[in-house]
Amino acid sequence: MTVMERVITILAVVAGTVLTRFLPFLIFPEEKTPPAYITWLGTVLPYGVIGLLVVYCLKDAVFTAYHGLPEVIAIGFIVLLHRWKRNTLLSIAGGTILYMILVQRFFIV
Repeated sequence: MTVMERVITILAVVAGTVLTRFLPFLIFPEEKTPPAYITWLGTVLPYGVIGLLVVYCLKDAVFTAYHGLPEVIAIGFIVLLHRWKRNTLLSIAGGTILYMILVQRFFIV
């Protein structure tokens, strides 16, 4: 890539990011009530995305012998931590840290 192509690529990425960040605020201003469908999407999409992420993370897991054990332990830890603290960021970070410790220290292949 030439320097000009790199600059054009970076500008296109910046423009796309800015557009996707600010377009909802332009379409649905604060003083205007959004349509019921948009409000409904705002309530159900987070659960759908989390479900999709769980399926994606477990798609290559092999649950034979002890190979699926770190995943099961981490998922159980995430569920318990979330039910205890009700903090999504803490649950995700805690589960990720526990999983990485398990696969790097205890379940070394």
